[in-house]
Amino acid sequence: MGKRFGLAAAPLLMAFMATLAQAAEPQSCQRVRMAEPGWNDLAFTTGIASVLLEGLGYEVKSDVLGIEVIYASLKNKDLDAFLGYWDPAMEVYFAAYRDDGSVETIRQNLEGAKYTFAVPQYVHEAGIRDFADLAKHADKFDRKMYGIEPGSNTIMEQIIKENRFGLGDWELVESSEQGMLTQVKKAVQKQDWILFQGWAPHPMNADIPMAYLSGGDEWYGPNYGGATVHTQVRKGYVAECANVGRLLDNLGFTLEFENEGMGYLINEFMSPRDAARKAIAAHPDLLGPWLAGVTTFDGKDGVAAVRDSLGLMN
Repeated sequence: MGKRFGLAAAPLLMAFMATLAQAAEPQSCQRVRMAEPGWNDLAFTTGIASVLLEGLGYEVKSDVLGIEVIYASLKNKDLDAFLGYWDPAMEVYFAAYRDDGSVETIRQNLEGAKYTFAVPQYVHEAGIRDFADLAKHADKFDRKMYGIEPGSNTIMEQIIKENRFGLGDWELVESSEQGMLTQVKKAVQKQDWILFQGWAPHPMNADIPMAYLSGGDEWYGPNYGGATVHTQVRKGYVAECANVGRLLDNLGFTLEFENEGMGYLINEFMSPRDAARKAIAAHPDLLGPWLAGVTTFDGKDGVAAVRDSLGLMN
């Protein structure tokens, strides 16, 4: 009797042990700490990750920090993940952390991005098509270039500091992404000349008649600052928190999907999490690839849990 009981119980014991193995992350992994620099594309993608993780039973803390602070915090293990390394535009920020091994890149999550100097379309048509054209028309620009949050405009700062392209006497005006875009839209209404930081994905490319400048390859990379975006973590995080690591390794986006989600932030004034929920509800087919091999924190079906948390039919 005892022998028969033992044989019958063996499969149940093995299934129980498998469940424990799936949920083997330390309790410390249940709290996931992320940050983004206040850019709408990264606010949206971080919102996606946050909504998925919360649906899986994790607690998520997401902060808005300058890029330099984000990297220092990853190195000091005050943050776990960052979904917004723009390569090569952020090389100046990341290089030291890559070299000392304190920040690890785990996957490319977007291709087709760009990031460089931009002007309104009418300025481009007037002959400002290259970085080298700017100094000759400095007065028209009031010798100002418009950036975003302090700590996110290092390339602009270096160009001024090194007097590259004859821009050494220009002023960098820093505010925020929204503040910069408000200034650009005011200039466009008046047909004033303005130089600003432009990038894609972003609804600005549809909302503002604008053009990117050539000539900045040394600073932003070729093809108008053509970039890929990558997910990064603090050293050892994926090994320590394998289930979260698997989710982060699965998360990939498209320009179209990000533009849609960023539109919810900018035009419908949604929070990043609400924008993420709306975007996922519109594209529920993405949950399968994103959650492949991912469980809840306690080892249950990840897809079912997330769909239930979003009110989607299973």
